[in-house]
Amino acid sequence: MKKSHILALFFFLFLSILVGACAPNVTPSPVSTEPVTPAETQAPPAAETEAPPTEPAGAAKLPDLGGRVITVAVENAYPPFNMIDQTMGEAVGWDYDAVREICRRINCVPEFKQAAWDGIFLAMQAGEYDMLADGVTITAEREEIVDFSIPYVTVGQVLLVREDETATIDEIKADANRLIGTQLGTTNEIVAKEHFPAERVKSFEDFGAAVLALLSKDIDGVVIDNVSALSFIKENPGKLKVAGQLTSDEQLGFVFPPGSDLREAVNAALQSMIEDGTLEALNKKWGLTQ
Repeated sequence: MKKSHILALFFFLFLSILVGACAPNVTPSPVSTEPVTPAETQAPPAAETEAPPTEPAGAAKLPDLGGRVITVAVENAYPPFNMIDQTMGEAVGWDYDAVREICRRINCVPEFKQAAWDGIFLAMQAGEYDMLADGVTITAEREEIVDFSIPYVTVGQVLLVREDETATIDEIKADANRLIGTQLGTTNEIVAKEHFPAERVKSFEDFGAAVLALLSKDIDGVVIDNVSALSFIKENPGKLKVAGQLTSDEQLGFVFPPGSDLREAVNAALQSMIEDGTLEALNKKWGLTQ
């Protein structure tokens, strides 16, 4: 071998040793034998469990009467609170809608009973009915023998007259020949006798009879609350009108026998209806408020 060849071989061996000494010492990773799941088929991360909904702060739980049947006295002759719809032959009015909504909220079943106004407070005092719904004015005298709910509306007393009447209330008061009608045993009767001589006030069993007497010209006016007056005007278009206001601050409420446990439950339902606007909607529907 030539000397030049020996030097070239020596140089090549030197370079190989040098490169091997400088290379990093890398340990190869073991190859996995598990099958690879495509990204789109992999299960998503578990979602956090939602906390159960809670009642709003301050929400009051209404009483539950457990489906209790309650007897509710009505006249069926005092629109718009209660009346018989002649077209359908059914009893309708604010009382029916309001009491049914109250029972829906406190889980009771209303059983409406037609009752005469005369003697109704003695009947309530004796517990003959569970509740009276008849547009009843809350008075201190009545509170001595029965219990009342919280008020559901404030009304005033007016003088209802025929459409062709031209005299004012003062002129009617001054005319000794003018007769005034109202309903027996009501606050309307009290107001009538406060504004007109008692001998000129004629009391009827119900307001329907008083209005019929007015239309027949047997009397010249009817002292009645403004809500019922508007209802009678609507029922007799072009025949009746309001001559003027007599009072404006009578609060109406439901009536219960003394110490009735039903009162608290009904008050709770009424309060909830006030707060969520249901009571105002019913009052507007039946003309108790505008």
